[in-house]
Amino acid sequence: MAFLQVEMEIAKSSSSITRMITSLRKFFQYLAQENLLEHDPMLLIDTPKSQHHLPAVLSLTEIERLLQVPDTNKLLGMRDRAILEVMYATGLRVSELVNLKLSDLHLDLGLIQTLGKGQRERIIPIGSQAVKWLGKYLAEVRPRLLKQQTSSYVFLNFHGKQLTRQGIWKNLKQIVVQAGIDKDVTPHTLRHSFATHILENGADLRVVQELLGHADISTTQIYTHLSKKRLQRIYQQFHPRA
Repeated sequence: MAFLQVEMEIAKSSSSITRMITSLRKFFQYLAQENLLEHDPMLLIDTPKSQHHLPAVLSLTEIERLLQVPDTNKLLGMRDRAILEVMYATGLRVSELVNLKLSDLHLDLGLIQTLGKGQRERIIPIGSQAVKWLGKYLAEVRPRLLKQQTSSYVFLNFHGKQLTRQGIWKNLKQIVVQAGIDKDVTPHTLRHSFATHILENGADLRVVQELLGHADISTTQIYTHLSKKRLQRIYQQFHPRA
């Protein structure tokens, strides 16, 4: 149909076109049922395949630049450094991060536990650098944010309340700008970077699936595409006959 062809040519997203096709199909089905239409033209129209965009990933250099931005001489700077360290060390979803409770931390064992999607609990190792900064935050900053209040949540805002997902997003956006990183970085970018970097260093896909809390390994397999792209770049750069 000419209308859909025009929409495709002006670069409408595949999801927008799919919604249009679905609406038109229902409309023409109704006309056919009411005998107002002899032939349904939508039978000749295929729904476009959805586009799968690979997630952005930060390089190790960019990760280091992010980590160096928070001023750890300030309360919220120390907190933000701990947050960045934990996110990159564990690959937690932002919702899992803000819902972390003190009882979920087992820093003496280098482990944390979290309740992910579908109420699935998982145990995740946490590296020594993240343990160090999280320990400093818990000892030096969190009690001062609490003041006279009580809270079971690990990460708090300036008023001693549970830090929100929106708070994490806002802080990260500011940190990315200060780090001079010209990418669309979100909390999920740190999760993507965590998964990609450990795969590139030899981790098994099943292990990454377990760490990320994916119910289906097909969700985890997107990270193998990211690693393959990097391998192709290295090949093109260094192979004498590439």
